[in-house]
Amino acid sequence: MNHNVDGAVRSVETDLIALSHSIHSDPELAFEEFRSSAKVSELLGQHGFAIARGIADLPTAFDATYGSGELVIAMCAEYDALPEIGHACGHNIIAAAAVGAGIALASVADQLGITVRVIGTPAEETGGGKVLMLERGAFDGVGAAMMVHPGPIDIVGATSLALSDIAVNYFGREAHASAAPEFGLNAADAATLAQVAVGLLRQHLLPGQQIHGIVSDGGAAPNIVPARSELLYYLRAETAESLANLSERAEACFAAGALGTGCTHEIRTVSPTYTELTPDPWLADVYREQIADLGRVPLALEWERSRPLGSTDMGNVTNVIPGIHPVIGLDSAGAVTHQPEFAAACVTESADRAVIDGAIALARTAVRVASDPSERARLLEGVDRR
Repeated sequence: MNHNVDGAVRSVETDLIALSHSIHSDPELAFEEFRSSAKVSELLGQHGFAIARGIADLPTAFDATYGSGELVIAMCAEYDALPEIGHACGHNIIAAAAVGAGIALASVADQLGITVRVIGTPAEETGGGKVLMLERGAFDGVGAAMMVHPGPIDIVGATSLALSDIAVNYFGREAHASAAPEFGLNAADAATLAQVAVGLLRQHLLPGQQIHGIVSDGGAAPNIVPARSELLYYLRAETAESLANLSERAEACFAAGALGTGCTHEIRTVSPTYTELTPDPWLADVYREQIADLGRVPLALEWERSRPLGSTDMGNVTNVIPGIHPVIGLDSAGAVTHQPEFAAACVTESADRAVIDGAIALARTAVRVASDPSERARLLEGVDRR
């Protein structure tokens, strides 16, 4: 049956590559991916999928469904880009591979007794689209959820860090910076003090903890004592428990900035908290076999946990539903994700191969799990327990 899904992907190869390139050439930011979402869902619609747009109260989310089998297999499509550097995370490849896998599985859905869903998930880079969709029931009934993410090398059991995405606002008082600075409360100084405290904290972080951020607002003019400033920070850790520890310590640093300058401050959540990826071992093992059969050499199993992939809202999905989020390798000439050079690499011949190989490997993995009586039963039982 692998031959059937291979052939189905190959039959739409031209369309999949065109889709990948089209999304790449027209990058859209989180929750604004109207054109990209339409391109992905329209191609699925041309292949007989029933399309529900704007699901989970998210205008750029969609659910494309084919078949009526008891076991529901979902492919997750991402299509949001990054500010200024476009598709430097290769979400164009993710979307096209998901479509290819979905179309391939639709060709054998009746034989396998499955329902195929390609779920369009906006705002992965910031905004936590999958977290919101999970909370709002968009993944209800799904037995397994899969996707592939591009990177410089193939990594099967890819892991990620839990993530807290926050904004820290400081509030002071304006004054003339030369004529009457003594009347001011400098919110930019509060941000500076907080950054110094965070920098000193880094020496004492637990293994796997990370903290990094930017100043998004530092004042209006040099001759006005800033009455407002803003920091945007990501806090990351290997587990949700470790992230909670880091958050407590970082919040003390942010409070110190306000205390030292006489300002006030508030911390707000920008995106829902991302939890760490927990790949399903059985699905990961099958996927590893498939990409090896396609001529790829993934990172050795013993090294996988040493290469966390930043953070992703797919982590939240894999903590509820058996799933995988492997990395599909492409030739990026040494560039890594979130670099402009990686964005350029995501429309090369190597990237196009990643689309096709990724689609085939995902489809084959789904065929295997749907065809294995014990694994099929495990997935169905998991749905019943949720």
